[in-house]
Amino acid sequence: MDANYEAIRREAHDAMAELLERANLRPGALVVVGCSSSEIMGSNIGKGSTPEAAEAVYEAIAPLLAERGLYLAAQCCEHLNRALIIERAAAEKFGYEPVCVIPQPKAGGSFATAAWGHMADPVAVERVRAAAGLDIGSTLIGMHLREVAVPLRLAVKRVGEAPVTAARTRPKLIGGRRAVYPESV
Repeated sequence: MDANYEAIRREAHDAMAELLERANLRPGALVVVGCSSSEIMGSNIGKGSTPEAAEAVYEAIAPLLAERGLYLAAQCCEHLNRALIIERAAAEKFGYEPVCVIPQPKAGGSFATAAWGHMADPVAVERVRAAAGLDIGSTLIGMHLREVAVPLRLAVKRVGEAPVTAARTRPKLIGGRRAVYPESV
C-alpha cells in the first residue's frame, strides 16, 4: 500500500478510535459505518469507487470494533437502498431479516464489498438501529441510528478528501421535569 492509503488507514483508525472512546458502547452493540471511497479519493460520491481505499478503511476500523466486541454494519450505497452488510450472528441477535444481495463496487459500494469479503458469515439487511456511527464522505447514515442521535465533533475531520461526521445515541429522556436521569446520559 502506498503512503496515500497508509494516511487513509491512519485517519480512519483515529476517527473510529475517538468515536468508540466517546460513545462508551457496551459489547455486542452495533456501529454503522458509511464510507464513500469516491469521496476519500477526491471524487463525487458514486463517481470514483476505489476498492483499495475502502479496504484501507475496513482494515483500520474492523480490529477496533472486534477488540471491543462490537458489530459492524457497513452501509451500502443508494443503488442497494442503503442496505447494510452485517454478520449473520448480529442479524440473528437483533432480529434483522436478511435480504438477498451481494454488494459490488458499483452496486453497493466498495466499502460494503470489502466488508462482505472480510466478514465470517455476512448477510445484507434493509435497516438497523445502531448505537453509534461513523460517516466518511457524507453517506447519510442517520437513517440507521437509534432515534436520539447525538452528534460528536471528532478531532479527525477528513479521511483522505472525505469529510467525517460521527454520532452516538442515547435513550429518550421521558417523564417531564420531575424525572431524574442518570449522569451517564
